[in-house]
Amino acid sequence: MSTFIERPRSACALSGALAAISTLPGVIPIIHSTLGCGGGLAGATSFGAGYLGSGYCGGSSAPSSGITEKEIVFGGDKRLHEQITATLEIMEGELFVVTTGCMTEMIGDDVESIVSEFSEAKKPVIAISTPSFVGDSYVGYEILLDGIFNKYLPISNEKDDKLVNIFGLVPGYDPFFRGDLEEISRLLRSIGLRVNTFVTPDQTFENIKRAPSAGFNIVFSHIYAGEFVRKFEAKHGTPFLETNLPVGAEATDCFLYEIGERMGIGLEIIEALIEKENKEYYGYFSRAADVFSDGDMKYYAVGVTNSNYVIPLTSFLQKELGWVVLDSFVTDRLTNRQKESLKKIYEKEFLDSELIFETDTSKIAKTITKYLPDNQGQRYFDAIEPLYIVGSSLEKGLSTKRNAPLLGISFPVYNRIILDRGYAGYRGGLHLFEDLISVIVSPR
Repeated sequence: MSTFIERPRSACALSGALAAISTLPGVIPIIHSTLGCGGGLAGATSFGAGYLGSGYCGGSSAPSSGITEKEIVFGGDKRLHEQITATLEIMEGELFVVTTGCMTEMIGDDVESIVSEFSEAKKPVIAISTPSFVGDSYVGYEILLDGIFNKYLPISNEKDDKLVNIFGLVPGYDPFFRGDLEEISRLLRSIGLRVNTFVTPDQTFENIKRAPSAGFNIVFSHIYAGEFVRKFEAKHGTPFLETNLPVGAEATDCFLYEIGERMGIGLEIIEALIEKENKEYYGYFSRAADVFSDGDMKYYAVGVTNSNYVIPLTSFLQKELGWVVLDSFVTDRLTNRQKESLKKIYEKEFLDSELIFETDTSKIAKTITKYLPDNQGQRYFDAIEPLYIVGSSLEKGLSTKRNAPLLGISFPVYNRIILDRGYAGYRGGLHLFEDLISVIVSPR
């Protein structure tokens, strides 16, 4: 039986690389592929990630060799050389990254050789291999990280023990990456650390250049960027921590204790921050007790998100709101080894819901319907309701059919614009609670 991906929740490796490049300050993409690639992928994150947009020289404005049938037959080396030359002359940037598509990889263009001809250019040019057959957007993100931080950046002879790099959240495909990183940065700076996020508006190309001198790497993913940070450690000697993105007070308390221990920060500093943040967090939370408790806002919930958000989301719904999470769907295309690894971490968090790996939107809907059957007029019917779906815009039809509130937090998100909104940390936990309840009360 043939298989297919129905309404996928990520694109190809090239798309993931381009989405990340569009958020890196001073980094310019040069697409070496057919005309349709750049234009077709521009809308994926520009619109599907809460209208992220494309930034300077991104999206449909990204330079592209735009090869045609002629180059496919005779090779696209000359065309790529022309495009790099033109881009260096016209675009202002600190680093130019040539990304490849399927066709140029299949015809065997020697991209590395062409890029080496620009070794004397005023600005550096590097190349990464990002055809779709090497993986999806999340894989493309990691390929880009490896190309810049492990292959391009030199080893630093000086280490700053108070400087940390943050990786793991994939620009666009983790739609709230900017707000999440800004909240994490705020907390880490509050305990005396300096932070490289690379992709938030306060960052410059200097943050990228300083990355090898960092004393520690934090990876908010158990699936993505793991191999990259191990190579980073081998080259630059930087230890790392793979952890969950903390959402809400309980998870953020634990995160700060762990960072304090790893970074050698005094316990009194960590506890002072936790006390301050908890006072503010629960001060706001308690104001919502009337609407939450008196309104009987306890829900059965289903989560539909990627591997980076599944544990943080489920943990917040179950442990902080007291909701019953029925199923937690992971929509990434993972290997069996990755699935088993995530299952073990999920179990350690004492989460009650079943972890289900499913990519196709219609199959997710069928699975939910299977476990939550409709009332067919039975006199006695044990309805699992009210039901709340926390997923993407692709769950809109299902939520309408089930008469269930829907909050879109995972890719693609078409029904809301996301600027600096984030769900990480203390402030993010309040934002998530606020958004969840706002969906319930909005029809009133």
